[in-house]
Amino acid sequence: MNLLVTLAGRIPRVLLYALAGAIQVVLIAAMVYDRVRVLREGSEVALLTRPVDPRDFLRGDYVVLNYEIGDVPAGALKDTPSRGRGTPVFVKLVRKDGGVYAAVSAHGEPVPLGDGEVLIRGRTESGATCGSNRRAFCDRLRVTYGIERYFVPQDEGKEIERSRNQGKVSIVAAVTPAGRAAIKRLLIDGKPVYDEPMF
Repeated sequence: MNLLVTLAGRIPRVLLYALAGAIQVVLIAAMVYDRVRVLREGSEVALLTRPVDPRDFLRGDYVVLNYEIGDVPAGALKDTPSRGRGTPVFVKLVRKDGGVYAAVSAHGEPVPLGDGEVLIRGRTESGATCGSNRRAFCDRLRVTYGIERYFVPQDEGKEIERSRNQGKVSIVAAVTPAGRAAIKRLLIDGKPVYDEPMF
């Protein structure tokens, strides 16, 4: 240990600061690369939003989005062990008429997919605390996917909220084969309003 302290003491401070800065730049670049990879490689999935309680107004410069696929029947997961709130689940989506995807089943692990099906990974917000020991899945699950907030230019969120509360807002998400999702495009009345830039 004393040898490491002695060696570190011989390295010029400028070099240590440069190394610390380089590590921070690499970490930020890794986060940006990860997001770009999801947007580029993910399958496009159109999702309908639901109105949110009007008291849940824009906080800062983002809009809160609630999805039809957020309320899922537990199906085969019902009464099986869960870890409570925040338990990871995989929801199978299938493309319906009009190109919008709907949830058809929930799973504890990735499952094989057929044509037109996509698997999206989420976490239980509710519905994972049933049974005698409160550690089993209920018959319905409330699931979040990490795409429930959409950042918008300053002072433009109120109009999107009004449209959202009228049921006019939908999104196109990119979903990777591993189930990770990112919002790619926001639509109002089926027309693109915002496209997410790659950087």
